[in-house]
Order: sequence, then C-alpha cells, then structure tokens
Amino acid sequence: MRQPVISRPWEPALFARAPNLERHRVAPGGLTLINLQAGDSLQVIDLEGDQRAELHAFNPNGHAALAALSLSATPGAEFSQRLLTNGSAASERSQRRLLGLGINATTLPPAADLWPAGTPAGYSRTLQAAEALLVMVAAPGTDSPVFSQLRASELRLLIQRTNPRQTLAPPLPEALGEVVDEFTIKPGTAQAYAVAAGQYIQVLDVAGRQCSDFVAFDRRNLDAGREVDLDPTVTRTLNSNAYPSAGLFSRFFDRNMQPMLEVRRDTVGRHDTFALACTSRYYESHGYFGHANCSDNISRALAEHGVAARPGWPAINFFFNTAIDDHQQLTMDEPWSRPGDYVLMRASNDLICANSSCPDDIDPANGWQPTDIHIRVYSAKERFSIAMATRISPDSDPVLTRESGFHPGTSALTRHFVDYRGWWTPTHFEGFGALEEYHGCRERVAVMDLSALRKFEILGPDAESLLNHCLTRDVRKLAIGQVVYSAMCYEHGGMLDDGTLLRLGQDAFRWICGEDHGGVWLREQAEKLGMKVWIKSASEQIHNIAVQGPLSRELLSQMIWTPPSQPSVSELGWFRFLNGRLDDYNGCPIMVSRTGYTGELGFEIWCHPSDAMRVWERVWQVGKPLGLVPLGLHALDMLRIEAGLVFAGYDFSDQTDPYEAGIGFCVPLKSKQDDFIGRDALQRRNASPQQRLVGLELEGNEPAAHGDCVRVGRAQVGVITSATRSPVLGKNIALCRLAIDYCEAGTAVEIGKLDGQQKRISARVSSGTVAYDPDKSRVRS
Repeated sequence: MRQPVISRPWEPALFARAPNLERHRVAPGGLTLINLQAGDSLQVIDLEGDQRAELHAFNPNGHAALAALSLSATPGAEFSQRLLTNGSAASERSQRRLLGLGINATTLPPAADLWPAGTPAGYSRTLQAAEALLVMVAAPGTDSPVFSQLRASELRLLIQRTNPRQTLAPPLPEALGEVVDEFTIKPGTAQAYAVAAGQYIQVLDVAGRQCSDFVAFDRRNLDAGREVDLDPTVTRTLNSNAYPSAGLFSRFFDRNMQPMLEVRRDTVGRHDTFALACTSRYYESHGYFGHANCSDNISRALAEHGVAARPGWPAINFFFNTAIDDHQQLTMDEPWSRPGDYVLMRASNDLICANSSCPDDIDPANGWQPTDIHIRVYSAKERFSIAMATRISPDSDPVLTRESGFHPGTSALTRHFVDYRGWWTPTHFEGFGALEEYHGCRERVAVMDLSALRKFEILGPDAESLLNHCLTRDVRKLAIGQVVYSAMCYEHGGMLDDGTLLRLGQDAFRWICGEDHGGVWLREQAEKLGMKVWIKSASEQIHNIAVQGPLSRELLSQMIWTPPSQPSVSELGWFRFLNGRLDDYNGCPIMVSRTGYTGELGFEIWCHPSDAMRVWERVWQVGKPLGLVPLGLHALDMLRIEAGLVFAGYDFSDQTDPYEAGIGFCVPLKSKQDDFIGRDALQRRNASPQQRLVGLELEGNEPAAHGDCVRVGRAQVGVITSATRSPVLGKNIALCRLAIDYCEAGTAVEIGKLDGQQKRISARVSSGTVAYDPDKSRVRS
C-alpha cells in the first residue's frame, strides 16, 4: 500500500521552519552581543577552523557570570577589551549596550577562551544558560600583512530558545540610525504614514518570505487635491526597462517624471517591481470570497489622506518572487527573503506612503504562512551607503556591497561603479572612457582595482594533497614563488571556478578565484578525506590592483624594493611572484605577481587594505609621466575577449567542462598521475567532445551579444558567450561555444538576432580563440 508523500524541501535559515532557533554572526576580529534566558543553549561554531573564540557573560546586575554557562576565566583573554576601546563606531555601540547594565568596557572582568588553537573547520561548543545573561562573543584577530597567512575568520552563533512561545517572531535587527518613526504591520493589514524629503524608509521582512506592497504619493500635490503617485510605466521607461522584472530600480518616478524615491540598500535582490497588489478579484477567481487583500487594505489606509479607493493598486511588490516565463506567463514561487532582510529607500520629496503585510495564504507568495512586516523611518541627517547584499551560501548572513582599500582613489576619478561580486568596481572613468582606457593599456600602462577577486589561504601538512585533489593542475610541480592557472571541477566535469594558485611555502598556498563557494568546497573535500588542513578566507585582508601594459615593468621597477632573497621586478618571470616593499626597506609590505587578464605584459600588486592608498598614490606618481590611465570593467572586457580569456557565467558554468571553455590546457590528463575530482568525467568528455569554444570574426559593423544563438541554416549549432568590438583589429569578434562539427577555421556560420531567424549576421570561425597576439609574445616579453 502506497504511503503519503511528504514535502521536505531544504530551506536553510528560514525562521518559519525552526521558530526556536536564532542565528548570529561574529565577524573576523569583531564581537557580537546576545541575550540568553535561563535554559537557552548557545552553540558557538568555528566555521573555517583555527579561530579562537573569547566569551564574556554578565547577569542582569552587570556582574560577571561565566559560571552560569559552566565556564571559567582564561588568563590573558583580553581581546574584547582592546576591541571595545579602539574608538570605532561599532565599539561605541557595544559600549552603550554594556553601560545599560552598568558595565565599564575599560575594566572588563576576564573572559573565557572556548577552545585551544588548531581547531578544525566546523568545530563547535554548546553551552547552557543557568540564568538570564548578556553574552559577548569575540573572534580575536588583528590585521595581517599580505605576507602572513594567519587570519581571523568568522564564528557562527546558534541559539536554541527553551521557550519558543517567547519567540513567535525573531528579534528585530538593530536600527541602522536615528529612528523617527517605526511600527509593525500584521498580516492582512496595511498602514499609511508620512515621510519628509530626505528621510529614509526601511521595509523589513521580520520572519522571512513575506511580501509587502508599497505605494507613495507626492504630499504637496495630495494637499492640493491631486493624486500623483508612483507610476510603473514612467519608472520602467526612464530606467530603460520595458517590462516588469525581478529586482528593484535605483530610482522610482511619478507620472510627471519627477523622482520620488531612491533605493539605497537591498539585502534580497529579488522583488516583483510594479505588478498589482493582490485584489479581491484574484481570490474570488480561486473560490476564496471575502478574502482579505492588499489593494482594499491600502485603500482603507489611505482614505484618511483623501485618496480615492482603487480595486487594484499598482505597487512596488517588495519580496514578491515572480518571473515571466518563456511563454510570457507570470509565474511565482516563495520569496527569497530571510528574517531581517530589508529594502532601504530615501524620499526625494515629502510623501504619503502605505505598506501592506500581504495576507496571501493560497499560493507560495508568502511561503504559505503570512507574517509581519516592520517599517522604520530614519532621520534625514543619516548617511547610508548604497549597497546590495550577497550570501556566500544560502544559510549565510547577507554581506552588503563593499568598498576596497583603493576606493578613495577610484571614486575620485569616476562615479560609474557597478556591484561586481559584492564589491563596488568602476566600469569606466570620467575624462577617459572605455576606448581611451583600452588604448592606454595596449600602448602604455593602465591600473585597475581587482579587489573583488576572492582569496583563500590553504595551510597545513595536507594542503598540497588537498589542492592536487581539487584542482585539475598538478600542484606537486608548483614551486615556492610560482603561480599556476587552474580549473576547479565538480565530479561530473562541470566547472565550479577557475583561478590562480600561489605557492607561498611548503605547506602554504593562496587560491585566487571568483567564487566565495570555492572556500566552502575545499573545506567540504578536506572533511570528506579527513585531512589536516585549514582554508581561511582572506578577501577582506588582501586587496589588489592590476598594473598592465607594455610599460608596466618600467613603472613598477621604480617603486618596488625587494630583499636579496627575492627577484627584482625586472627579473620576475611570467607566472611568478615576489615579496617586497613599497620603495624601500621600511615601506609597507606588498606582493607582486606577474599575472593579469589583458593579454599584455602586466603585474598585480597585493597589499593590506590599510596600505592600499599609499600603493595607489605611488603608482600614479610614478605612472603619470608614462601615460598611465585607469582601467574599468568595460575596457577590461574588450581586452580579455581579444586575448581569448574566459569569464565565469559567460564563457563557462557548472554545465561546461574546461575543454568546452577553451582551457583544456590546464587539464594534464596524461602527465598528472594523481586522481582529482572530475577526472573520470573529463576523460569521457575529452574522448567524445560535443562542443568547443572558438573565436568568430563577424562581417559588418553590427555586434553580437552574450546569449545570441549561432546557426547554420535553421539549426542552432552554438551560442555566443562573449563579444566585443576589437579596436585594434577594427572588427567585431566573439567567443562562441560551437558544435564540434563546425569548429574548423573558416567555417561560415550566422549569428541570429531578434528571434534568431528574422535577422542574421554572417561570421566565420577564426583560427583560435585568441584574436590579439595569439603567440602571447607581448605577455611573455
């Protein structure tokens, strides 16, 4: 007899599935304060391994209470006190909270170290609270120079509440600044409120996966009897977006094309912009008569401001997860938002706003369980950075878009930035432009901030063995001071990432890549194999610029000092690196590698963020007489496509093996004797290839674009992965993943535009993927 089928999807970090579980993060070199009640358990987890954990506990009277967690003080555990008195804004906030209990941060009692050094990744300790406590957990660590591989890493705190009835909703996150108004909107209701010009509106999803519809009116027009509200058509048109899409516009406009709101922060990234708020007709069409709906709720909330009721309100549908499918049908699923996720907007003028907490419980729109929405209005005197959020993994805390140590230098030259893998990165520069930046790199020398690259330290006696198992290259052949480019593959042969590996010592490596998940993946493999190795995130501690172009060696030779044990810049070989200092023996520590992403002679400089501006200013001081230019992402794209260099998400994915990505040279199946992840699959794929990455030369002046189909007759035989206009060649070129039958040089194909049939651009397969300097004489010079 068949048993009932039960749905148990994996839904990490979702409050509704575990209402008695709270999650908190302790940043590397930082601390976090939490409250415990009697009976609550606290689990402290060392996510990356070899990270100390320091803990203080205080009872409601402000007295030390480590014994209430069955702990005792550890002599010398004084990191928290030093951190609390360093003068930072974070330390001042923590001090104020401690002072509420009468605790002086300058005279803290001794703390407890939770474990000894050398703990493996995932090591944890669980503590039980015997009474109500304020607990402070720190992840001790100091700024590490670029030469060092001893770095602080984050801790995760999990609290199991003994009485879930006290936690029907997770605690609200700390306010971002001075609050002038705040309120909670219960499911199935809406509330109107006034916001002054310059003030900020924060829409918070309290428990996760809950939608909120938002409308706004210009208050001065409303006082004059005119209803001027957010207009979806105007907003989409002025943002050059013809259709509703998953995401938020940076600005929202009214029907008079005047700005109303500017989005400052978004921790989710997926919203349905300007569909209708749910209506009574929607529920009636599904047989739910009289069901509460957002449109009627918004009409009732706005009635006191003289706004006429509407049966359906065009609204910003915060956290609503919809999409337009291939048949132009609107589809939906559960929202992406997690507890505490929010959108922060700045009012451009005086507004009357209304938010709902959506009552929809007949489909996945609110995760089937409508919950609260919380609104905070912040003072206009506050200044919030513009940022979006990324998560390393589905259950990680969101990290807002960051600025590199070089940002003061780049932002002085341009206002054109894009969120590139969680970091603000320039696209192009005022006074230059992509073409001038491109020619500056090809003819002279250019500098670019590439701090968005991810860096991981791999340390321990099994480091070499782990990397040899996880990378396609033969790591055992890598000498100290050498760099190698490699792919990292899954078992099925698809690529997880590509990157460069530096060997700093016998058991010390640094992996430079694009994916945060690379570190997680390495830790998972190490755990499976029971290896003694630590993988430590270093992206926050190491920032880097690329100095590229035929004069790059001349520039760096004037500013890099190296000890006798290291090669000079002029002696540094291709895919080698050196440890040196800026200018002289007493300069700040830096690393220089002869690597790049432009197809030109070039180098990368690696340093601690605190030293970044000294390095940047010195590069410009030495480089100006040489014709130095800044380099943005737009020019970099032209350079790397000409050089046949692949880019994640465009030229390869987890469905693409290294051969199909045009980097089969980094899979030495014949010479590498050791097994590695994906080897068997890659042998099968290599023996029977289905497609290959090739270069295309297009006829005429019309360009191709990523995702364009490539056809022979009516049949699609390939897809454009990257394309550009090559300034040096004077023609349009592209990289294309093409069926193996059509890869011979000179083969004629057509690039489909419009629907792929009604317009075609003729092209021919070129002799290789490298359109510029195919023998790499320039980069090797």
